Amino acid sequence: MKRKVTSVILAAGQGRRMNTSLSKQFIMLEDKPVLYYSVKAFDESPVDEIIVVCCREQMDYCVCNVIEPYGFKKEIRVIEGGEERYDSVFRALKSIDHTDYVLIHDGARPFISVELINEVIDMVKRSRACITAVPVKDTIKIVDEDGFITGTPDRANMWLAQTPQAFEYSSIRRAYELLFKQKESDRKIITDDAMVYERFINMPIKIVKGDYYNIKLTTPEDLVLAQGISDKIRKMTKQKDDMLSKSFEL
Repeated sequence: MKRKVTSVILAAGQGRRMNTSLSKQFIMLEDKPVLYYSVKAFDESPVDEIIVVCCREQMDYCVCNVIEPYGFKKEIRVIEGGEERYDSVFRALKSIDHTDYVLIHDGARPFISVELINEVIDMVKRSRACITAVPVKDTIKIVDEDGFITGTPDRANMWLAQTPQAFEYSSIRRAYELLFKQKESDRKIITDDAMVYERFINMPIKIVKGDYYNIKLTTPEDLVLAQGISDKIRKMTKQKDDMLSKSFEL
């Protein structure tokens, strides 16, 4: 029996650290909004439905400038998000009538690939919970509130969490239901979905090795880096197309 897979793309953030009047997920990268690239990747992947979560004031803008102009093939629903990231995720989970697995992705990560999405889907079906992550390259320091170093963890065991993060739907929904029974102050420390799962579901989470290109756009410096990544990907794609063309000629 085919198992249903739903993707949730989070695009409700205001992006205050980007220092622009336009939310970061709608900033133009090349000639398209940042959010377009995530939606396109999931549209070309095996997921069955796509939910895009936006703040109320930007829902119409999202539909008119991201969803409608590009002829996506899959069903895409745009729903209203909440004040915090975890509020938006919980609203998305509650809006789903039925699914078996859910992939949760930050819409400000435009370089997610279809290949990585496929790996995540395969892994979540085997392990029930997984996240994308990449090994830390730099030395990490633990610092106290006064700015003094208190420790240096072994970076061999340190990974940078990315998205998508994927879960068996019933488990992650249960985890979020339990989270929202906690005091609001206890929810403030939540920064990703794996933290919610770790806290309330006594099951392991598998790592899927991600991609260093799969960055999250947060500050103006990230836009400069994103442009460089976009240029690199475009050149690689052209080289691949040229090689295919030459092989057909032969």
